[in-house]
Amino acid sequence: MAYAYWKAGKHNERAVFDLYFRKNPFGGEFTVFAGLEECIKLIANFKLTEEEISFIDQSLPGSCEEGFLNYLREIDCSDVEVYAISEGTVVFPKVPLLRLEGPVAVVQLLETPVLNLVNFASLVATNAARHRLVAGKSKMLLEFGLRRAQGPDGAIGASKYCYVGGFDATSNVAAGRLFGIPLRGTHSHAFVSSFMGPDEILDRSLCSSDGSSTCEDFVTLVQSWLSKIQSLKSLRSTFGETNQSELAAFISYALAFPNNFLALVDTYDVMRSGIPNFCAVALALGELGYKAVGIRLDSGDLAYLSSEARKIFHTIEREFELPDFGKTGITASNDLNEETLDGLKKQGHEVDCFGIGTYLVTCYAQAALGCVFKLVEINNQPRIKLSEDVSKVSIPCKKRCYRLYGKEGCSLVDIMTGENEPCPKVGERILCRHPFSESKRAYVVPKRVEELLKCYWPGKSGKEREELPALKDIRDHCIKQLEQMRPDHIRRLNPTPYKVSVSAKLYDFIHFLWLNEAPVGELH
Repeated sequence: MAYAYWKAGKHNERAVFDLYFRKNPFGGEFTVFAGLEECIKLIANFKLTEEEISFIDQSLPGSCEEGFLNYLREIDCSDVEVYAISEGTVVFPKVPLLRLEGPVAVVQLLETPVLNLVNFASLVATNAARHRLVAGKSKMLLEFGLRRAQGPDGAIGASKYCYVGGFDATSNVAAGRLFGIPLRGTHSHAFVSSFMGPDEILDRSLCSSDGSSTCEDFVTLVQSWLSKIQSLKSLRSTFGETNQSELAAFISYALAFPNNFLALVDTYDVMRSGIPNFCAVALALGELGYKAVGIRLDSGDLAYLSSEARKIFHTIEREFELPDFGKTGITASNDLNEETLDGLKKQGHEVDCFGIGTYLVTCYAQAALGCVFKLVEINNQPRIKLSEDVSKVSIPCKKRCYRLYGKEGCSLVDIMTGENEPCPKVGERILCRHPFSESKRAYVVPKRVEELLKCYWPGKSGKEREELPALKDIRDHCIKQLEQMRPDHIRRLNPTPYKVSVSAKLYDFIHFLWLNEAPVGELH
């Protein structure tokens, strides 16, 4: 296309493209916009190398004129302008997420990479946000998807955008290094089954947390606590003999990480072995001034097992007069998804933290978001893309986009206007029209008006450039955005569609251009 533009002498014509999507993912009624930072990095560094130009020359069908190759050697994005909604914002169909202005050939070359950077990022961030809404604010969410993500690039991106969508931490150490995301993790079943018994533990000493004393035989201390637990009348029907190789694994892990001891308790038997072995190690650590983090459940009936584990923790707190032992953390994993989180909530559970992987990072419920990149203006002339499917008709011309808020602080409607139309004003009634349905319209008197598109790459326009925020600030913005949404718009089942509208003037212009561009049929 760039070569054809150049051949026709159109390559420097000023064009405006909108990037948007047509339908919210996962059967919901909202999407979280992500990937803007990567888009700006792409544009800031856009330059073809001599090697790349040589490959293009070989790849284009037919003979490619040397003049075009010289043109490719010179192009960059210095004359491109980028306007975008803030990353982490809750967004809706038809509203431009990005608007790119510049020489048509250059902007056309940016189409595929920009779509690639926004589609997956926004899909994963939305999936993460949906999991956060189902789990609730009080639960910790850990992204555990690296092993099953779509390759290393997919894994790194997923870790980043799950954090944007509201997850608290990741097990992906590379993502932690690159983006500053908090890291969380524990051992696997292999670590537990690699031990044969306590005799394997050679270095048994452990200093107290304050360094004032040393326990020379931590193994014996743990075994004494296990005997005390097993002798409790209140737990005698629950606890018997435990698996000693599992106990050895827990002791070794605690010796390595006395301040971060979190044990995977389902390698052999959760109730008969994993829980009592964990409690014995946790109590021994407590005697030395440490506090165990908790347990992880990776199989079985998570609602039942978490509830039973919590009862045991409360019993031990009561029997040994140990404040807060009943609040010991319980983490659950095991192919969790949005549906299972919802099911656990309805059943009742005692899980404090969820580790979610496969269904989260692969976006198992929906493969792609479906963003598109459409020409809306060239040489100051508005353009429209028509279709027999009304949902695929584009909204022409360079636009300004606003979010109108009601008296409760929730957003009511997004409205698009022509670039030169006056901005909606607080307290002034404005008519909001559905872009394509004549009867769908409403007056709105906004209590607050927010302009959505901001300049993130000014090109040669001289406009002030919006600074890119830190990743944590993007995450905080996303969480705040979700809090400002009406609950019925973001609920999991049968959500209410959010209203996206155009001004009366833009509505009239869309339909004028539609009639002007659509060929008139002839009946014979």
